[in-house]
Amino acid sequence: MKDGDIKFNNESRAELSKGRTTICIVNYKTELLTKLCLRSIRKYTGARDYEVIVVDNDSADSSLDYLRRLKWIRLFERTGQVMRSGSWAHGTGLDVGLENAAGEYFIAMHSDSIVRREGWLDFLLAKIAEADYACAGSGKLDLKPRWLETLKKMTDVKKWIRHFAGQKRNDFYIRTICAIYNTQILRKENLKFSMRTDEGVTCGKQIYYELMDRGCRTNPIDQFEAAGYMHHLAHATMVLNPEFTVRSRTRLKYEKKMRQILSSPEITSILNDSSLDQ
Repeated sequence: MKDGDIKFNNESRAELSKGRTTICIVNYKTELLTKLCLRSIRKYTGARDYEVIVVDNDSADSSLDYLRRLKWIRLFERTGQVMRSGSWAHGTGLDVGLENAAGEYFIAMHSDSIVRREGWLDFLLAKIAEADYACAGSGKLDLKPRWLETLKKMTDVKKWIRHFAGQKRNDFYIRTICAIYNTQILRKENLKFSMRTDEGVTCGKQIYYELMDRGCRTNPIDQFEAAGYMHHLAHATMVLNPEFTVRSRTRLKYEKKMRQILSSPEITSILNDSSLDQ
Protein backbone atom coordinates (compact mmCIF):
# COMPACT_ATOMS: atom_id res chain seq x y z
CA MET A 1 0.00 0.00 0.00
CA LYS A 2 1.34 3.46 -0.90
CA ASP A 3 0.29 6.82 0.53
CA GLY A 4 -1.76 7.47 -2.58
CA ASP A 5 -3.89 4.39 -1.86
CA ILE A 6 -5.73 6.14 0.98
CA LYS A 7 -8.68 7.93 -0.61
CA PHE A 8 -10.95 10.50 1.00
CA ASN A 9 -14.64 9.70 0.67
CA ASN A 10 -16.60 12.95 0.71
CA GLU A 11 -19.96 11.16 0.94
CA SER A 12 -19.04 9.34 4.17
CA ARG A 13 -17.67 12.36 5.99
CA ALA A 14 -19.60 13.75 8.92
CA GLU A 15 -20.63 17.39 8.70
CA LEU A 16 -18.14 19.55 10.55
CA SER A 17 -19.33 21.01 13.85
CA LYS A 18 -18.45 24.69 14.17
CA GLY A 19 -16.55 25.38 17.35
CA ARG A 20 -15.56 21.75 17.86
CA THR A 21 -11.96 20.55 17.79
CA THR A 22 -10.90 17.04 16.82
CA ILE A 23 -7.73 15.87 18.57
CA CYS A 24 -6.06 12.95 16.79
CA ILE A 25 -3.38 10.67 18.27
CA VAL A 26 -1.73 7.71 16.56
CA ASN A 27 -0.80 4.86 18.89
CA TYR A 28 1.76 2.13 18.34
CA LYS A 29 2.76 -0.06 21.29
CA THR A 30 3.23 2.79 23.76
CA GLU A 31 0.63 2.14 26.45
CA LEU A 32 2.33 4.26 29.14
CA LEU A 33 2.85 7.27 26.89
CA THR A 34 -0.55 7.10 25.21
CA LYS A 35 -2.20 6.78 28.61
CA LEU A 36 -0.28 9.82 29.87
CA CYS A 37 -1.11 11.82 26.73
CA LEU A 38 -4.83 11.03 26.92
CA ARG A 39 -5.10 11.59 30.66
CA SER A 40 -3.31 14.94 30.37
CA ILE A 41 -5.82 16.00 27.69
CA ARG A 42 -8.66 14.89 29.92
CA LYS A 43 -7.23 16.74 32.92
CA TYR A 44 -6.40 20.07 31.30
CA THR A 45 -8.91 20.62 28.47
CA GLY A 46 -11.93 21.62 30.53
CA ALA A 47 -15.36 22.34 29.07
CA ARG A 48 -14.29 23.07 25.50
CA ASP A 49 -16.18 21.29 22.71
CA TYR A 50 -13.76 18.62 21.56
CA GLU A 51 -13.51 14.98 20.54
CA VAL A 52 -10.52 12.65 20.67
CA ILE A 53 -9.76 10.19 17.88
CA VAL A 54 -7.12 7.54 18.51
CA VAL A 55 -5.85 5.55 15.55
CA ASP A 56 -4.10 2.33 16.51
CA ASN A 57 -1.46 1.19 14.04
CA ASP A 58 -1.95 -2.56 14.57
CA SER A 59 -0.31 -2.62 18.01
CA ALA A 60 -1.83 -5.97 19.05
CA ASP A 61 -0.61 -5.44 22.62
CA SER A 62 -1.80 -4.10 25.98
CA SER A 63 -1.98 -0.53 24.66
CA LEU A 64 -4.85 -1.58 22.38
CA ASP A 65 -6.59 -3.33 25.28
CA TYR A 66 -6.34 -0.09 27.25
CA LEU A 67 -7.77 2.00 24.41
CA ARG A 68 -10.70 -0.35 23.94
CA ARG A 69 -11.74 0.31 27.54
CA LEU A 70 -12.03 4.08 27.07
CA LYS A 71 -15.57 5.23 26.35
CA TRP A 72 -14.73 8.90 25.73
CA ILE A 73 -12.53 8.39 22.65
CA ARG A 74 -13.27 7.27 19.10
CA LEU A 75 -10.94 4.37 18.36
CA PHE A 76 -9.98 3.26 14.84
CA GLU A 77 -8.05 -0.02 14.62
CA ARG A 78 -5.84 -0.55 11.57
CA THR A 79 -5.48 -4.31 11.90
CA GLY A 80 -3.45 -5.68 9.00
CA GLN A 81 -3.33 -2.26 7.29
CA VAL A 82 0.08 -0.92 8.38
CA MET A 83 2.60 -1.97 5.76
CA ARG A 84 5.60 0.04 6.94
CA SER A 85 6.77 1.96 9.98
CA GLY A 86 7.97 5.51 10.62
CA SER A 87 6.50 8.55 8.91
CA TRP A 88 4.39 6.49 6.52
CA ALA A 89 2.63 4.71 9.39
CA HIS A 90 2.14 7.88 11.41
CA GLY A 91 1.02 9.96 8.43
CA THR A 92 -1.52 7.45 7.14
CA GLY A 93 -2.81 7.10 10.70
CA LEU A 94 -3.41 10.84 10.91
CA ASP A 95 -5.15 10.65 7.54
CA VAL A 96 -7.64 8.18 9.03
CA GLY A 97 -8.32 10.69 11.82
CA LEU A 98 -8.71 13.57 9.38
CA GLU A 99 -11.11 11.57 7.23
CA ASN A 100 -13.33 10.85 10.23
CA ALA A 101 -13.00 14.19 12.04
CA ALA A 102 -16.14 16.08 12.99
CA GLY A 103 -14.38 19.18 14.30
CA GLU A 104 -13.97 22.55 12.61
CA TYR A 105 -10.34 22.33 13.71
CA PHE A 106 -8.04 19.31 13.66
CA ILE A 107 -5.15 18.83 16.07
CA ALA A 108 -2.44 16.34 15.19
CA MET A 109 -0.67 15.24 18.36
CA HIS A 110 2.07 12.70 19.02
CA SER A 111 1.38 10.02 21.60
CA ASP A 112 4.55 11.15 23.41
CA SER A 113 3.24 14.72 23.77
CA ILE A 114 1.94 15.70 27.20
CA VAL A 115 -0.34 18.61 28.01
CA ARG A 116 1.15 20.62 30.89
CA ARG A 117 -1.58 22.99 32.02
CA GLU A 118 -5.06 24.36 31.47
CA GLY A 119 -5.65 26.76 28.61
CA TRP A 120 -3.59 24.78 26.09
CA LEU A 121 -6.51 24.33 23.69
CA ASP A 122 -7.57 27.98 24.02
CA PHE A 123 -3.96 28.90 23.24
CA LEU A 124 -3.92 26.89 19.99
CA LEU A 125 -7.39 28.00 18.93
CA ALA A 126 -6.40 31.65 19.39
CA LYS A 127 -3.29 31.11 17.26
CA ILE A 128 -5.21 29.70 14.30
CA ALA A 129 -8.28 31.93 14.56
CA GLU A 130 -6.56 35.28 14.93
CA ALA A 131 -6.17 35.63 11.16
CA ASP A 132 -8.01 32.61 9.71
CA TYR A 133 -4.81 30.63 9.38
CA ALA A 134 -4.76 27.21 7.73
CA CYS A 135 -2.52 25.85 10.47
CA ALA A 136 -0.59 26.91 13.54
CA GLY A 137 2.08 25.16 15.56
CA SER A 138 5.76 25.00 16.40
CA GLY A 139 8.73 23.20 14.94
CA LYS A 140 10.65 21.06 17.36
CA LEU A 141 9.50 21.24 20.96
CA ASP A 142 12.72 20.70 22.87
CA LEU A 143 13.06 22.11 26.36
CA LYS A 144 16.60 23.40 25.82
CA PRO A 145 17.77 26.84 27.01
CA ARG A 146 17.08 29.52 24.41
CA TRP A 147 20.76 30.50 24.24
CA LEU A 148 21.72 26.92 23.37
CA GLU A 149 19.11 26.73 20.62
CA THR A 150 20.33 30.06 19.18
CA LEU A 151 23.94 28.88 19.25
CA LYS A 152 22.97 25.67 17.47
CA LYS A 153 21.27 27.62 14.66
CA MET A 154 24.22 29.99 14.26
CA THR A 155 26.69 27.11 13.93
CA ASP A 156 24.56 25.01 11.56
CA VAL A 157 26.97 24.72 8.61
CA LYS A 158 24.47 22.99 6.31
CA LYS A 159 21.97 25.80 6.88
CA TRP A 160 24.50 28.47 5.86
CA ILE A 161 25.51 26.49 2.78
CA ARG A 162 21.86 26.35 1.68
CA HIS A 163 21.48 30.07 2.40
CA PHE A 164 24.44 31.10 0.23
CA ALA A 165 23.34 28.66 -2.48
CA GLY A 166 20.13 30.70 -2.78
CA GLN A 167 17.72 28.04 -1.55
CA LYS A 168 14.47 29.79 -0.66
CA ARG A 169 12.95 27.17 1.60
CA ASN A 170 14.52 26.47 5.00
CA ASP A 171 14.18 23.41 7.17
CA PHE A 172 11.36 24.79 9.31
CA TYR A 173 7.90 23.32 9.11
CA ILE A 174 5.03 23.04 11.57
CA ARG A 175 5.40 19.58 13.05
CA THR A 176 2.67 17.18 14.06
CA ILE A 177 3.97 17.08 17.64
CA CYS A 178 0.97 19.27 18.49
CA ALA A 179 -0.30 21.31 15.54
CA ILE A 180 -3.74 22.70 14.77
CA TYR A 181 -5.26 22.82 11.28
CA ASN A 182 -8.41 24.15 9.66
CA THR A 183 -10.16 20.90 8.77
CA GLN A 184 -12.17 22.37 5.91
CA ILE A 185 -9.08 23.81 4.21
CA LEU A 186 -7.23 20.48 4.35
CA ARG A 187 -10.22 18.68 2.86
CA LYS A 188 -10.88 21.34 0.23
CA GLU A 189 -7.26 21.19 -0.92
CA ASN A 190 -7.29 17.37 -0.66
CA LEU A 191 -4.17 17.42 1.49
CA LYS A 192 -2.91 14.46 3.48
CA PHE A 193 -0.32 14.00 6.21
CA SER A 194 1.19 11.04 4.37
CA MET A 195 2.12 12.98 1.23
CA ARG A 196 5.58 11.96 -0.03
CA THR A 197 6.34 9.82 3.00
CA ASP A 198 7.06 7.03 0.51
CA GLU A 199 9.98 9.20 -0.58
CA GLY A 200 11.30 9.63 2.97
CA VAL A 201 9.68 13.01 3.67
CA THR A 202 8.88 13.44 7.36
CA CYS A 203 5.18 13.20 8.22
CA GLY A 204 3.53 16.64 8.13
CA LYS A 205 6.37 18.34 6.25
CA GLN A 206 4.85 18.23 2.78
CA ILE A 207 1.40 19.28 3.98
CA TYR A 208 2.97 22.45 5.41
CA TYR A 209 4.83 23.24 2.20
CA GLU A 210 1.72 22.56 0.12
CA LEU A 211 -0.32 24.97 2.24
CA MET A 212 2.24 27.72 1.66
CA ASP A 213 2.54 26.99 -2.06
CA ARG A 214 -1.24 27.26 -2.43
CA GLY A 215 -1.36 30.64 -0.73
CA CYS A 216 -2.78 29.44 2.58
CA ARG A 217 -1.54 31.36 5.58
CA THR A 218 0.29 29.54 8.37
CA ASN A 219 1.20 30.71 11.86
CA PRO A 220 4.50 29.38 13.27
CA ILE A 221 4.54 29.45 17.08
CA ASP A 222 7.74 30.05 19.00
CA GLN A 223 8.76 26.69 20.47
CA PHE A 224 9.46 28.18 23.90
CA GLU A 225 5.99 29.71 24.01
CA ALA A 226 4.46 26.38 22.99
CA ALA A 227 6.56 24.53 25.58
CA GLY A 228 4.71 26.45 28.27
CA TYR A 229 1.70 24.26 27.47
CA MET A 230 3.23 21.03 26.21
CA HIS A 231 5.98 18.49 26.93
CA HIS A 232 7.36 16.35 24.12
CA LEU A 233 9.26 13.14 24.84
CA ALA A 234 11.11 13.12 21.52
CA HIS A 235 11.80 9.71 19.94
CA ALA A 236 10.06 7.93 22.82
CA THR A 237 8.24 5.45 20.57
CA MET A 238 11.51 4.34 18.98
CA VAL A 239 13.27 4.15 22.34
CA LEU A 240 10.53 2.02 23.89
CA ASN A 241 10.23 -0.39 20.97
CA PRO A 242 13.33 -2.56 20.32
CA GLU A 243 12.17 -3.26 16.76
CA PHE A 244 13.32 0.25 15.82
CA THR A 245 17.03 0.75 15.22
CA VAL A 246 18.37 3.60 17.35
CA ARG A 247 22.01 4.45 18.05
CA SER A 248 22.97 3.44 21.58
CA ARG A 249 24.06 6.99 22.42
CA THR A 250 20.72 8.38 21.24
CA ARG A 251 18.80 5.71 23.14
CA LEU A 252 20.64 6.49 26.39
CA LYS A 253 20.10 10.22 25.92
CA TYR A 254 16.35 9.98 25.47
CA GLU A 255 15.91 7.26 28.09
CA LYS A 256 17.45 9.67 30.61
CA LYS A 257 15.15 12.48 29.47
CA MET A 258 12.12 10.21 29.77
CA ARG A 259 13.04 9.13 33.28
CA GLN A 260 13.41 12.73 34.38
CA ILE A 261 10.01 13.81 33.07
CA LEU A 262 8.11 10.65 34.01
CA SER A 263 9.39 10.79 37.59
CA SER A 264 8.27 14.39 38.16
CA PRO A 265 5.39 14.91 40.66
CA GLU A 266 3.27 16.54 37.94
CA ILE A 267 3.47 13.53 35.64
CA THR A 268 3.27 10.93 38.40
CA SER A 269 0.00 12.41 39.66
CA ILE A 270 -1.56 12.09 36.19
CA LEU A 271 -0.41 8.50 35.75
CA ASN A 272 -1.81 7.60 39.15
CA ASP A 273 -5.21 9.17 38.48
CA SER A 274 -7.24 6.42 36.81
CA SER A 275 -10.41 8.53 37.16
CA LEU A 276 -9.19 10.43 34.09
CA ASP A 277 -9.98 7.34 32.02
CA GLN A 278 -13.69 7.69 32.77
